[in-house]
Amino acid sequence: MGLTERSYTLSESLLASPLPRRWAHSQGVARCAASLSPILGEDAELLEAAAILHDVGYSPSIAATGFHPLDGARFLRDQEGVDERVVRLVAHHSCALLEAEERGYRTELESEFELERPELVDALIFCDMTTTPDGHPTTPAERLNEIVRRYGPDTIVGRFIQRAAPEIYAAAARVEARMDGPAAHHPM
Repeated sequence: MGLTERSYTLSESLLASPLPRRWAHSQGVARCAASLSPILGEDAELLEAAAILHDVGYSPSIAATGFHPLDGARFLRDQEGVDERVVRLVAHHSCALLEAEERGYRTELESEFELERPELVDALIFCDMTTTPDGHPTTPAERLNEIVRRYGPDTIVGRFIQRAAPEIYAAAARVEARMDGPAAHHPM
């Protein structure tokens, strides 16, 4: 079984039944990732695998700390032996270091998981932040507003996402520029 197929099967087994909306979101993020293949070249499959797996840490069967990027990455590394680069993307998806700081896990996240290539980090931010909780396309602004409304502006997630907003907008702009530029026709 290839990386992408295995990742879809694993994510579905962890999310579809207990968290169907999170599963729908993950599928939408993976569809977005697949659409970025023109600018990703040989890393296209890697990003799609990370996209479908990025939220597995929410699964009640593996949640340990309550911080889903860390829980998901640890599970994928320790229990499933998933590709190290996919694990790093899951660990650091969507400005996770800022949320880790809010939760007191920044040192653990940084010491256990290196950052992946900036272009891939940007691409996963873009995919996550342009997909609604139900898996439909949206804009980064609408997505950020939805997250703040859902969690509340003064919660850990609300505070973190507001702090992360400038980097999320910048990452989205970088991905859009790459999709519109010559790199879209000549992958790296």
